[in-house]
Amino acid sequence: CMDPACPEYDPDYNINNFECCITEIADSTIFDETSETYIAELNYLGDALGNPKRPFAAILGGAKISGKLQVIQNLLSQVDAVFIGGAMAYTFLKGRNIPIGHSLVEDELVDIAVDLMKDAETKNVRFELPIDHVVSERSDAAVAMDTLAVGDVNIGQRLGVDIGPSTVSHYAQGLRDAGTVIWNGPMGVFETPAFSTGTRALARAVADASGVTIVGGGDSISAVRQAGVLDQITHVSTGGGAVLEFLAGKTLPGVAALPDRITSDF
Repeated sequence: CMDPACPEYDPDYNINNFECCITEIADSTIFDETSETYIAELNYLGDALGNPKRPFAAILGGAKISGKLQVIQNLLSQVDAVFIGGAMAYTFLKGRNIPIGHSLVEDELVDIAVDLMKDAETKNVRFELPIDHVVSERSDAAVAMDTLAVGDVNIGQRLGVDIGPSTVSHYAQGLRDAGTVIWNGPMGVFETPAFSTGTRALARAVADASGVTIVGGGDSISAVRQAGVLDQITHVSTGGGAVLEFLAGKTLPGVAALPDRITSDF
């Protein structure tokens, strides 16, 4: 099923097939309903980046900064605020010399993370990192779980597995009056139920935002569904990995072949 509201919706199918589908659409002289859906998707995202209602906020989560490096670099020239969550936040936090225990870090990208934060400051982009987090001895089970302020040395040898309630509240306040919000990636180890609370709470915060809200990525879409706010999101993107390439400023396969159908600037 291609509809995110459908119980049988498979985001991984869409992620793996979006690029080949759009290429096939471009090569076809017949535009069916599915073709129009993808074209509408591209135009919608193009408007969000090309002519966003401001303030424009991006929420990025997930495990690794490496998977969203180009996205962050591109968005820093577009957005007014960036809110970071998930394990990728710990590479940035390490760059600020904050104790992170055994949290997942990409050590080879710490210097780049520092440069990104400096770039955000230079461009007057608000760059937010978690202020509290849920920590545990394991990422697949709630063992010695606790909620601590970020920087609390009591993290010890534990690792961060979710954003905490203070971070949710802080991010929600920053999103409330945003004109455009784009969200991709979970705020914690979403696949472990005990560590999905922050992501689901953020889903409700995104739904409460007053502006245009766009959600993409399997876990983020699952979160808005679980939170019961799917119908309050302006646009749920079915593009998956292709959306990340779009946000990174790349030209998607087939776009160049659709000049008469693509109305947004890319």
